[in-house]
Amino acid sequence: MTDVFGDDQLALLERRIDEWFAGFRADNPAIAAVDRGEGDELRWYVRMHGEAKEYITLWFTLGQRTLRYEAYVMPAPLENAALVYEQALRRNEKLVGVHFAIGIEDALFLRGELPLAALSEAELDRVVGSMYATVEQAFPSLIRLGYASHFADES
Repeated sequence: MTDVFGDDQLALLERRIDEWFAGFRADNPAIAAVDRGEGDELRWYVRMHGEAKEYITLWFTLGQRTLRYEAYVMPAPLENAALVYEQALRRNEKLVGVHFAIGIEDALFLRGELPLAALSEAELDRVVGSMYATVEQAFPSLIRLGYASHFADES
């Protein structure tokens, strides 16, 4: 069974994550904002400037055992839904530490989870970079397939 982190350990990780994200923002012009979620959950968001997608927002939630993370990729496809979901699932085969998932209102998300024992600045940086790169690579083809008639006018 995974170790449960106590309040003191979680408080230390919370401070470290705050510091790591502050450093990422200072060093990376692609990061537009880093902020904390409200409420009882220990939650952060990292908003990044994209190229294929204007903005990519990553959410991180600190739990007693894991750091969960997710990014909203696109709304539910209006066309070719089965093909969009199939393409996303096929991409899952090559991904490490993240996976595409269907979420609220059939929107497409990228999600992952990391054991707290493996959490470090380097690992958090890898997660941010991997999620950014995956969304940037997948978004253009997924959105064009899911909203094909909208893009037909551009041809």
